[in-house]
Amino acid sequence: MSIIERLAALRALMKEKGVSACIVPGTDPHASEYMAEHWTEMSWITGFLGETGTAVITLDKALLWTDSRYYLQAESELQGTTVELMRESDIDCPTIPEWLCKQFTVYSLQLTQVAVNPEMYSVNGYRELKATLEEGGLSLVSMDLISPLWTEGRPAIPTSLLYEYEEKYTGESVESKLARVRKALEERHCQALVISALDEIGWLLNIRGKDVDYTPCLISYVVVEMQKCTIFVAPNKLDDAARAYLQRIDVCVQDYDQVFDYLQHIEAEGIMYDGGKVNEALYEAINPAIARRVNISPSPVLKMMSVKNDTELAGERIAMRKDAVALTRFFYWLEKEALKTPQTEITLAAKLGEFRAMGENYTDDSFCTIAGWKGNGAIVHYHATPEECAKIEGDGVLLLDSGGQYFDGTTDITRTIWVGNPDTIPAAVKRDYTLVLKGHIALARARFPKGTRGNQLDVLARQFLWAEGMTYGHGTGHGVGHFMGCHEGPQNIRTDNNPNPLQVGNICSDEPGIYRANEYGIRIENLIAVREAKDLGAHTTGETFLEFETLTLCYYDTRMMDLSRMTAEEIQWINDYHAWVYAEVAPLLSEEEAAWLKEKCKAL
Repeated sequence: MSIIERLAALRALMKEKGVSACIVPGTDPHASEYMAEHWTEMSWITGFLGETGTAVITLDKALLWTDSRYYLQAESELQGTTVELMRESDIDCPTIPEWLCKQFTVYSLQLTQVAVNPEMYSVNGYRELKATLEEGGLSLVSMDLISPLWTEGRPAIPTSLLYEYEEKYTGESVESKLARVRKALEERHCQALVISALDEIGWLLNIRGKDVDYTPCLISYVVVEMQKCTIFVAPNKLDDAARAYLQRIDVCVQDYDQVFDYLQHIEAEGIMYDGGKVNEALYEAINPAIARRVNISPSPVLKMMSVKNDTELAGERIAMRKDAVALTRFFYWLEKEALKTPQTEITLAAKLGEFRAMGENYTDDSFCTIAGWKGNGAIVHYHATPEECAKIEGDGVLLLDSGGQYFDGTTDITRTIWVGNPDTIPAAVKRDYTLVLKGHIALARARFPKGTRGNQLDVLARQFLWAEGMTYGHGTGHGVGHFMGCHEGPQNIRTDNNPNPLQVGNICSDEPGIYRANEYGIRIENLIAVREAKDLGAHTTGETFLEFETLTLCYYDTRMMDLSRMTAEEIQWINDYHAWVYAEVAPLLSEEEAAWLKEKCKAL
């Protein structure tokens, strides 16, 4: 069916069910950052293939809300579909509830029921939407209107096998993790925890899979009770080894779809769930006799997994060395060989992937590599396509944001370099690069009292840009998982008020930037781990202080630095960092590559 035919079929079903509007979000039942194609319902009904968007279909209109990253893509993909683009980043763009309530006011004779698939909305999201619509005279109903229509060509739920992620990598047994979760349940007077987030399930049970792009997750649900733990997973994901492992760790197995029936009959005085992730359908399925329902966000599992143990941190350091080898070889190739033949942003990303794949225990990239040449680097979440990618020609700024998944750990790094003749680097580029670098260093060097939140440190990375009337629109740092999601909470470093303090063992990114539309983007990113600060000096007031350990190993492009804008302490930090990079990475390179890296890491 064409998009127009799909919309017509949906409207016919809406009339049959007595609803006037249907909201189709670009989400899945597990609140995943990357989701399986089976759940791309928003794309199916609109034709828009971007990662972020929500469709609203009424009996006479079809609209798509998405942000500024996807305006050009949406304009192209929505042509001929009758779906209108709503530019949600624009200040005058109404929210979905605002728009729907206005339609009700204008067309008061229309039906007033709005349908959503409750599996695609978190409990918190559903309740907020419901309350807002009711204020405008509309009612929200739980109803899946897409599945009855999408019967041909719908991708199946992925069927990758569950496998054990060994304790030599995790540093903690499943028994220990479950004991900690049950203690958290006791503290809240609950007897069961519902988990739908795939990364939390993977961490808790020391399992991995390959159901989701860039994240080694397995599609499943888990219910932890005081005396047992049950995983709900499709039987075709379990081979003999997987079944034996789950039996060994004393985890019961039921089919994926049986979770709803299980919750309908579960016996407990209190049940805990993360309302920001558990979907509304699961909530509605819970035994109505359970009156005590504790909505806790973030979940106790997320809080636990965000604090990396010594084994996980050691693994991350190993992964960083492997990543450093790949990146060094890539930049060596880029400078010495690449431009002898035509290159594009896509071929550069592919080549970097080849170098990463040479590393032991490499499994995948941790996200889609961003290779932004010149003006494309100013698009924060730029994604090159064969139709739109830039050719690498002449002199200019290349922004490269990439990462890898290794059994040892997860990496995420951004380097901005000058490609071409360094004598042509404009003074403005050096200024911008140096201001970003100064903020990057300031955050890396920070010391702060225990209990400090990420938003209290964010200004350290922005201060030099702010002083000259510049800023950037994204966060400075996100949490990172261990052989898991590249983006992980609950901690972060942003201007937004996040109540979760930074804790020893947290890993965050440190990635300030500056973006000049149609000219260039500059971003510099390392991963940093929170640790207890030592050697505070004789004048300390006695409180526990924390600091960051820099994990990422890769040289900075010193040709882009304006040393006149840098302090002696900043220059020394760069020199110390480069000495460390060379000492760690050079022994793993060829003689020619090591000699080249030595030049890149020479003292300023």
